[in-house]
Amino acid sequence: MEILNNPLFGLTISFLAFEIGKYLFKKTNFPLFNPLLIGSALVIGFLYFFSIPLEYFAKGGDMIEFFLIPGTVLLAVPLYKQLPLLKKYYVPILVGGLVGAITTITSTIVLSKILGIDKLLLISFIPKSITTPIGMEVSKTLGGIQAITIFSIVLTGICGNIFAVGVCKFFKVKHPVAKGVAIGISSHAGGTTKAMEMGEVEGAMSALSIVVAGVMTLLLTGIIKNFVLIYL
Repeated sequence: MEILNNPLFGLTISFLAFEIGKYLFKKTNFPLFNPLLIGSALVIGFLYFFSIPLEYFAKGGDMIEFFLIPGTVLLAVPLYKQLPLLKKYYVPILVGGLVGAITTITSTIVLSKILGIDKLLLISFIPKSITTPIGMEVSKTLGGIQAITIFSIVLTGICGNIFAVGVCKFFKVKHPVAKGVAIGISSHAGGTTKAMEMGEVEGAMSALSIVVAGVMTLLLTGIIKNFVLIYL
């Protein structure tokens, strides 16, 4: 029991699960074997099989969460390298961020209403397309369930990582800036890791779009809250 009380317990099984996911993805190169998806499934399965309370895992998990914000800030490095490109395309990037934020929020509300999802879950899903540190604050402001918000954010990032290349090909999106903006706005850091594999420009624009989408969503939070409370 002392081992479970140690924060290293949560950290250790998280890193081991992620490394197993990386190994499987490297060996198979199968999109659904995304390391984050496999790692999450392994951790959940391990805790469930051995009936380990979530509180024990969270002691180490909270330490990982602590590094989310500085990890997000590090995305500024590839952005700095593409500063001339940013200055050239700042208008489509800002417009794309605003349109993307409105689209993701609107689609979430519409689909939730069609599927009959509870209002509390609905507002917890709204920040699903922005990075976790910002999404948690938006969820808190709206009165959502932060655990559900984090789950939806992770799932969105995994989907972006898996399907980004295919979606760009299907819709014939060829410009590297357009690819990066679309991926970053729709699937935050999870998609950005795939954008970085696609190219340095795509990665830099995707990293910038994470910030733009987060800021736009924050600015819209007050409107969203009033709309949900009054009309839903």
